[in-house]
Amino acid sequence: MRAQLIAGKTTSLNGALLTPSEDPVLLASGGEIDKAKFGMSWIGEAHAVPIMEQRELVDGFVTGTLSRILRERGLDSGKLGVDQANISFIESVRTHLPNVELVDGDTIMQQARWIKSDLEVAVIEEACAIGDSVTQRALDETRAGRRELEVAADAMQTLFQLGGEMAHVITPFVASGEHMSPPHRLATDKIIRNQDLCFIDIGAMWNGYFADIGRTTVVGKPSKTQQKIYTAVYEGLMAGIDTMRPGFTNQDCADAIINKIGEHGFEDHLFSLFIGHGIGMGANEPPYIGETLEGTTTYDFQPNMVFAVEPLVWVPDVRGGGGVRIEDMVLITDGDPHLLSRVEYEDRLLI
Repeated sequence: MRAQLIAGKTTSLNGALLTPSEDPVLLASGGEIDKAKFGMSWIGEAHAVPIMEQRELVDGFVTGTLSRILRERGLDSGKLGVDQANISFIESVRTHLPNVELVDGDTIMQQARWIKSDLEVAVIEEACAIGDSVTQRALDETRAGRRELEVAADAMQTLFQLGGEMAHVITPFVASGEHMSPPHRLATDKIIRNQDLCFIDIGAMWNGYFADIGRTTVVGKPSKTQQKIYTAVYEGLMAGIDTMRPGFTNQDCADAIINKIGEHGFEDHLFSLFIGHGIGMGANEPPYIGETLEGTTTYDFQPNMVFAVEPLVWVPDVRGGGGVRIEDMVLITDGDPHLLSRVEYEDRLLI
């Protein structure tokens, strides 16, 4: 059992209490508690909790179940770290458990996820195998006269056939032509036309871990401008991946990508988003590569970090679209970076 895949409700449905010296206590929705108690013998203690939205039910959970669990463990006073929670839960704890001080548990939990265990890496590898297949199916189904949503539907069929649980994000990303200049995040009923660039970013979740893989293809013969953009993004991606090893930093990687794309004259056309992100239990999670917002930090690459690296350049007013993104999954090792994604690049777009 893992967090229920209901958009926007994951942390409202399930949780766990972790203590230094005792087994975790599972807090699961009523729809999961029977499975946890009768089919998961390794869980020592589990309690049903309401969906943490209605204030009266939240108050009942805090004054009843949570208060009792904490009291039995001598934890009804002191600090309680919370990684994700609704405001109603936070206010209820402050009201009904005045001796409990809520503190930031999110930062330490995020940092604990930076370095994957070997088992986690193996699970991510399988997610990438499914994600590769999903991406390939979408590429194979991309042709003139089809709608973006038709391509997305074909790819999602492959995802479920292979045991995937969901796409990288809730909405599969298929964007053609002008829908990549600037990027349009939702697949639509737009008809894919000859000379359109088409970007596929669907990925896969398997066993609770994500793969995020993206490829740009072209319908028919590309223009010289489209080839120039694609070549800049491809070479930028390769330059960045080459730095993803111990002894280098996220800033080194971002600089390599930006500088290489700049050599092609497209630095000012880079998408206004980070260039790469950590990935694992979260589809997008820290640490980040190429973040430019306030508070960005520099850190060293360490073995068993896993990233999705995704430079995107878009140029307006290009016939068939001038937006290109290529995205690969990369594992940091003790030596050379290991590419977890294996979908081929589009040779027709390379100069």
